[in-house]
Amino acid sequence: MSDLPIGGHALLSDRRSAAIVTNDGCVAWFCAPRFDSPSVFATLLDDDAGHWWIRSAEPMSVEREYVAETMVLRSTYGTEGGTFEIVEALDVGPSRDPHALGEAAPHSLIRIARCVSGAVELEMEFRPRPGYGTVVPHVERVVGGARARGGDAVMTLSTRVGLDDGDGLVRARFRLEAGQSEAMAVRFTTTAEPEPRVLEEDEIEAALEATAEGWRAWSRLHQHYRGPWMELVHHSGRVLQALSYQPTGAIIAAATTSLPEVVGGERNWDYRYAWVRDASFTLRALWVAACPDEANQFFEYVTMAGGAALPSSHLQIVFGVEGERELTERDLPHWSGWRGSAPVRIGNGAWDQAQLDVYGELLDAARLLERTLAPFDPELRRFLVDLAETAADRWQRPDHGIWEIRGEPRHYLFSKLMCWVALERAIAMAESLEATDRVDGWRRTAEEIRAAILTDGWNERLGAFTQSFGSDDLDASALMLPLVGFLPADDARVRSTVDAVRAGLVDDHGLVRRYDSGRSVDRLDGHEGSFLLCTFWLARVLAEGDRLDEAREVFERAIAFVNDVGLLAEEVDPSTGELLGNFPQAFSHVGLVNAAWSIAQAEERAYGAATHGPGVAESPG
Repeated sequence: MSDLPIGGHALLSDRRSAAIVTNDGCVAWFCAPRFDSPSVFATLLDDDAGHWWIRSAEPMSVEREYVAETMVLRSTYGTEGGTFEIVEALDVGPSRDPHALGEAAPHSLIRIARCVSGAVELEMEFRPRPGYGTVVPHVERVVGGARARGGDAVMTLSTRVGLDDGDGLVRARFRLEAGQSEAMAVRFTTTAEPEPRVLEEDEIEAALEATAEGWRAWSRLHQHYRGPWMELVHHSGRVLQALSYQPTGAIIAAATTSLPEVVGGERNWDYRYAWVRDASFTLRALWVAACPDEANQFFEYVTMAGGAALPSSHLQIVFGVEGERELTERDLPHWSGWRGSAPVRIGNGAWDQAQLDVYGELLDAARLLERTLAPFDPELRRFLVDLAETAADRWQRPDHGIWEIRGEPRHYLFSKLMCWVALERAIAMAESLEATDRVDGWRRTAEEIRAAILTDGWNERLGAFTQSFGSDDLDASALMLPLVGFLPADDARVRSTVDAVRAGLVDDHGLVRRYDSGRSVDRLDGHEGSFLLCTFWLARVLAEGDRLDEAREVFERAIAFVNDVGLLAEEVDPSTGELLGNFPQAFSHVGLVNAAWSIAQAEERAYGAATHGPGVAESPG
């Protein structure tokens, strides 16, 4: 299982934990009770790391889709004897309030197999391996299913089919004829909680329908975008919602760890945490795709998690989903990794890096959502002012940049740019922040930053803004200069930078690489794939510059790599066209949403046709 293409997977989420399901019926990744908890199933990364599969003994063809307006997955399998489907979801809980989607979720993984036509012989195997595969649990049959206990995990499998025991597993064979179904569920708790009881079939079916209705209600309440690629934009909005942790409002970067940026290489990272940058970008995309009502919750979370450090220290750039600060990185040597891509890592060493761009991203999101957040409570107001003050105080320092390059700190252009953004947005919000007395100082510093970027960030020989001051290296993050309003998209220097990026960082598929990776740049072996977010940035810049045909062409190239259920990983292998990196990746879906919006707005300017609906009335750029 650990060599199936990354694009062959799909996401299930209850907004607290996530499961990754293969296109041949295997739950290959499941962490509970939180996104960043130790795994229960993990054959995504090692064949001996636990799984739960339902499949035919015969060869199968498959077509998959998410049920309309939901994150409920339907996979339809064809065999020689008949056709069956598996409909599955993580139960989002009993709440009928779409604002509270995922509240008090019971961590129930629901799977219903139905025979659509003919007759099918199916097999099921439930083989949990908690604690990142280090625990072989005691599994026993109980009335109505089985129960597994191991480490701090207790899992109850509910099923009517007869079970056979194995070594830390149970398995079954059963036959379905047209119209027949079998409903199964795995409920997870820890040893500190009451053991979950076995569910009856009608309870499982009711929970699945309630989950589907919960997602539908949320989609109908929040999703108002009307424009090109509407279905993709709405689906991306649901994916981003699925990557949010309901109890705190934290937004994780991806649902997995250690899916590689280079097949067989060491560029393998744990993305199951809440990066301040990614989450801020996600709030902006949700503003287009889903009208976020979680903005206040997210800012409460980040204020709680990081606010006390300011302004005397830097803001930490990544936290656990409940605000944990210490995320020490370590390897799991007992796992081989996806297609042998080792090491498999948990934790993330970037947690203690200084990255100056986060101040601008947070203030940019706050400015965009000011009407939602205002009136600012005293604690948030103080936090946002401290962000601006810290950006003003620290902008001249080197850092590790947006890409968290694990080399010596440098004066990255993007970091300086986002310090400028922090001050510009703080100035615009000065009255709401009760900080009008600081505006003159912020404005002077913003002008100093602007002058430094225009002087030291510009490379006359290359005719482009480069990765860091005085550098000859191109970096796709320079495409953000017009997108945050630093320079207009039709400025000659922006156009020249776009041309340089297209000449120097675009692969044969027409996708954009972040920068020229390699040991000389980031101290890591191998060269990573092309970055989907950066490709969407290029589409946005072209749209902002009224180069609409080119913008659409770049956008269409990027979305050609969406998998069969509308999901994107972080990168694309430039040689094979396979998706690479953790999955699904919030950044990629953020890029898709914002690029579609930019093109819609540019077409409205050009042709005068309304392309959006109520609730989406301003440009997020």
